[in-house]
Amino acid sequence: MIENRTILIVEDEIRTRQGFLKTLEAWSAGRYRIECAESGQAALLWLEHHPAHLLVTDIRMPGMTGLELIEMQQRHKHCNPVAIIISGYAEFEYAQRAMQLGVVNYLLKPVDKHQLVQAVEQALMIEDSRHRIETMEKLIDPHLLDTKTTRVNYNPLIRDALVFLDEHFHEPITMRQVADRLHLNPSYFSVLFKEQTELTFSEYVSRLRMQRAKELLLHSGLSIAQIAERIGYQSDKYFIKVFKTYEGLSPSKYRSQKK
Repeated sequence: MIENRTILIVEDEIRTRQGFLKTLEAWSAGRYRIECAESGQAALLWLEHHPAHLLVTDIRMPGMTGLELIEMQQRHKHCNPVAIIISGYAEFEYAQRAMQLGVVNYLLKPVDKHQLVQAVEQALMIEDSRHRIETMEKLIDPHLLDTKTTRVNYNPLIRDALVFLDEHFHEPITMRQVADRLHLNPSYFSVLFKEQTELTFSEYVSRLRMQRAKELLLHSGLSIAQIAERIGYQSDKYFIKVFKTYEGLSPSKYRSQKK
């Protein structure tokens, strides 16, 4: 996971809000910034001036519901955090609307500490995956500023393939394996993949690995050999060669220059 991200808790009940804050601060141990807002209006005001990567919000609050908060945030912001809904009510229409807004988890009160932490960890993994896919889409066409257009135009099968690759790029995965998973003829999948992404399968995987390598170079203390293994290369020498091809300098020089 990428660190230095922000989690915003939105809860009008002060004891519940402080409990969530205490739990997440203890779990985070300084890895993430944990902020709080006592209402949907206060959250929107805070979000006007600060980015949030995860929104943990109660559903019923005075003045503005958690669902209204998420909807307004999505309508007015270019970058939207993933969201977890906390509710004291198991009414179907709430869950249905939450799914329509892309909420990644729906927890019923009372929420125990383990349940909250587990939901947050899962949501951050989803946010991390979304971030990498958006980054790859920008790399595919650097002139596209609005990646939402690209995502909408992807064939659903290719979207599934991209999500699968994002989760398994560190494994020795082949195009045939992905095609078999999608129940497609490998030759047809190859043509469809190139048509949709403007990259061959191997080029896409290499770029995905290079993007993850750059994240690890800047945000971890792993050695070059450890990073090579982490992103799916058995040989650090080959990893260095590929990295130089894409970035024009070695991984160690990239790390020292960017830091």
